Amino acid sequence: MSIYDKPTKVLMREFAAERLHLGQIFTRQDAVEWFASHYPNIDGKTVSLHVHGMSVNTPEARRHHSSIRPGNGYDLFFKVARGQYRLWDAATDPPPQYPERENASVAEVEDAEAEFAEELFATATDDAPSREFAYENDLKNYLSKNIASLEPGLSVYQRDGVTGIEYEAGGRFIDILAVDAKGDFVVIELKVSKSYDRVVGQLLRYVGWVRANLAEGKSVRGMIVGSEISEDLKIAASEIPGVSLVEYEITFALRRIK
Repeated sequence: MSIYDKPTKVLMREFAAERLHLGQIFTRQDAVEWFASHYPNIDGKTVSLHVHGMSVNTPEARRHHSSIRPGNGYDLFFKVARGQYRLWDAATDPPPQYPERENASVAEVEDAEAEFAEELFATATDDAPSREFAYENDLKNYLSKNIASLEPGLSVYQRDGVTGIEYEAGGRFIDILAVDAKGDFVVIELKVSKSYDRVVGQLLRYVGWVRANLAEGKSVRGMIVGSEISEDLKIAASEIPGVSLVEYEITFALRRIK
């Protein structure tokens, strides 16, 4: 059952009609902020996932949810880059991608719709649910507001109105680009689940790009943040100067009010 008298997918079209024009690029955070102002009882994670799932070219999300079908109202956006979207243009963009589900009964489709509305595109697993952020975006949002918790004096990079959150770097996107107390650059790569050694190559590519295109003589180092750092990653990072590893852990407690 929807929180409001209209489902989120319909309210998302209201957002699009009010805030977007054809060809305009927006982020999931733009949609989250609009919903916070207009429909505050819908949480940001739900809004963010609707933006992603209502993009016609996100098969990695759509293939798991049979409720996304032709004519069901989920074809609205087109993903243009990591974290960036625009309105889908049916005249010029590729057709929507749908999950394969043949011969589904009406009851099955209705059940899928209910599940979809209850927890849109949820991908968290049962192993260690209290230690992992379900979505990388949640971890990114938290650290963007608490960046100094990683290191005293650390702050998110900002220049000319551009922020270091999902910073574009040669056609790819750095999770968080930060500066330390000395003004040197810190490239932060986030992994919501167990982090393996292959992430080192990705991090070093970003470090190299920042050094070549942005640093202007400042030093550049890297940091990998994950819920669990594998032994392979520890070994690999130990051989690379300027790469540090951080594990996070989420705790949850209840306190009875008398």
